[in-house]
Amino acid sequence: MIIWGLDKLVNPAHGQKVAERFYFGLFGWASMMPVLGVAQVALGVLVVAGVARRYTYPVLAAVTGMTLIGVWRSVIDPWGWMMKGGNALFFPSLIIFASVLVLIAFRADDTSTVATLMSRTKQRSSL
Repeated sequence: MIIWGLDKLVNPAHGQKVAERFYFGLFGWASMMPVLGVAQVALGVLVVAGVARRYTYPVLAAVTGMTLIGVWRSVIDPWGWMMKGGNALFFPSLIIFASVLVLIAFRADDTSTVATLMSRTKQRSSL
């Protein structure tokens, strides 16, 4: 997520091409690329830090789910043997989406986040 966001900030033209090619031009305006870039970087940082997981994980699932829908041909036929438009580079979109679902399912058991470590430190200091 962070890399995708940085790509939109550093190379907005590439973000526009991706939007046109895979997302039917939705949000593909040049003026939207920095906004989307900042939003994706922020979301990525929040997810990595484990902050507000109740909200950030579902948003991440929505974003990666939309990506999965946008590249569905590459998931079904990554080498383009039966369908035009397949690309093996996009096959991991399925794995990334599934990983987000696992994060959501086991959110309560995730104890290796910055937010969890900070709350433990606060609990110790209050004793």
